[in-house]
Amino acid sequence: MQAKIEKISPLSALAIKNIEEQENKPIDFLSFREKLSFANISHPEKQKEWKGARLAIKSALDAINMTYPGFYKDEHGKSYPMDGYGNVSLTHTKGLAAAIFHKEMPVGIDIDYVKEKVVRLGPKFLDPSEIDFLKDDPILYTIAWSAKESIFKCQGRKGISLRQHILLSPFTSADKVIKGKIHNTDFADHYYTVKVERTDDMVMTYTIW
Repeated sequence: MQAKIEKISPLSALAIKNIEEQENKPIDFLSFREKLSFANISHPEKQKEWKGARLAIKSALDAINMTYPGFYKDEHGKSYPMDGYGNVSLTHTKGLAAAIFHKEMPVGIDIDYVKEKVVRLGPKFLDPSEIDFLKDDPILYTIAWSAKESIFKCQGRKGISLRQHILLSPFTSADKVIKGKIHNTDFADHYYTVKVERTDDMVMTYTIW
């Protein structure tokens, strides 16, 4: 999946960054609190991932002419702008970092490589009705995992189970949009539309609620 910056609407944008290409990019735009957080990351690879995600959200904000406000995590681990304006979601996988921002609505984004082993893990994150239509296809399983992760990040609270509480409607590998909902919780009947982008070996999903 190639690096890109995409303006989704006047209110929202996303960006994907190649982590290795960001290694020497300046990060003087970070808030003081973020600079401390970055300095306290001891593992070099974790530092690269953290930096790549912040450079991705900076690019997304630039695309909709917004100033980088700095971000913090709440008690549920969800990131929020320090100025209290807008919604953000960050993600990374091997070699890539991605981020999405919306001025008004909650968002979630996820990016993953397609791997055969995800089929074996299916019962841990899939409802039996989902397993029925995914048919042991690693691509479909990866899309399902990623879509549920995007929904989970969008709702932003702990205690939500991917298997028990997030249910996807049937979809195919050709679908660019899939539907999901959170059920059997205090957030019952929250419905989500998840956008899907895919290459041969990668899946990216995002949702704006």
